[in-house]
Formats: sequence, C-alpha cells, structure tokens
Amino acid sequence: MARKATGRRKAAPADGLVLRGGDSPKMEKAGKRDWSKAKEDVYVNTLAETCNFTRAAEAAGVSTSSAWKRRKTNAAFRASCREAIAAGYQRLELALLDRALNGSEKIVIRKDGAEERVREYPNAVALTLLRLHRETAAEVEDEPDQVDVAELRERLVNKLERLRKRIEEEEKESE
Repeated sequence: MARKATGRRKAAPADGLVLRGGDSPKMEKAGKRDWSKAKEDVYVNTLAETCNFTRAAEAAGVSTSSAWKRRKTNAAFRASCREAIAAGYQRLELALLDRALNGSEKIVIRKDGAEERVREYPNAVALTLLRLHRETAAEVEDEPDQVDVAELRERLVNKLERLRKRIEEEEKESE
C-alpha cells in the first residue's frame, strides 16, 4: 500500500539540502523555514547564554513551536538543548554565588543629596545556594585529613604484612 506524501522535512545537511518525504523522497534546496546546522548552532548557543527558549528561537530565525517539535523528535538536538540549559544554569549559579560572596554595588542618595556607594549582599540567594550545596560541603568536611590517611595506610600495610607472614608460616608447618 502506497504511503501518502507528508511533506515532512528532515534537517538540512551542510550543503543546504533537505530530504522531503512522501512516495518518492528526494533532496531539495532548503527553504527559509527548514532547520540547518547553522540554525541549530545559533539556537543551542543562544539557549546556553540565556536559558530562554523564546530568545533562542528568535535568534535562530525559527518559531518556538518548530523548536519544540524538533526537540521532541530529534534526540541529538534534544541532548544539545539539555546540555545548553545545564551550562546556562551553571553560569547563572556562578554569577549568583559571586554576587552572594562579593555583593553588588548600590548607590544610596542621602537626604542632603550626597551619593554614597554601598555593597549589598543578597541573603536569600546565599541561603538558597547554601541549602542546595549543603550535602557537597558536608562530604568535603567528612573527608579524612591526609596525615590521617597516610597513617591509616601504613597501619593497614603493616597488618597485611603480618597476615602474609602468618599464612606463610602456616603453609610451612602443614608441609
């Protein structure tokens, strides 16, 4: 039974052609609305910079629904988007951490009209970051001191050496 032509388009290869499906699939010149490697790159890079799907679609010159459909149907593109979002959130977290640790400059105008520059520290952000990374910090604190590790290693090696000697003696006695 012959399949009905769907007009479905695949990603454009580097040469600017797309595969059009249907009864007789063929390669055709990519249209303005077709995805290309360049559009994918722009979309993913903008997504990594902004963590904003709408801005990424606008930058790539595609609709948000087209981008959503592509993420849904193309595993490689979906994985790239996930990586971009992860990278974007890491950058955002580092920026927030920097702001929490170093504060941000704020200009305060006094009643007499004089300007004063003060540092403002966002406690809510700092507390959220602390809560998110409490377990990681606890793991670092629980790590043994290197001196303790060296001492423990030496004790274990000595104990193993004593066990080895005892086993050798027992083997000699049983012979």
